[in-house]
Amino acid sequence: MLDEQNNEPKRKYEWLSKWAKMTGERARIDAKANNTYIVYEKNGKLVKEFPNGDIVPLKKDGES
Repeated sequence: MLDEQNNEPKRKYEWLSKWAKMTGERARIDAKANNTYIVYEKNGKLVKEFPNGDIVPLKKDGES
């Protein structure tokens, strides 16, 4: 019951949640080292996160 209170779905394989979190953290570290950004989904939309912490929506082709 405590697992459900933190709003994270319980996975069949607990290690998968930890692995996914570590992968995201590693992507942030690599992006900072290479002065680039990472792209991920947030609230149903794709966003870019820059090494300085700025998060901007990813624009579709043809949008200005």
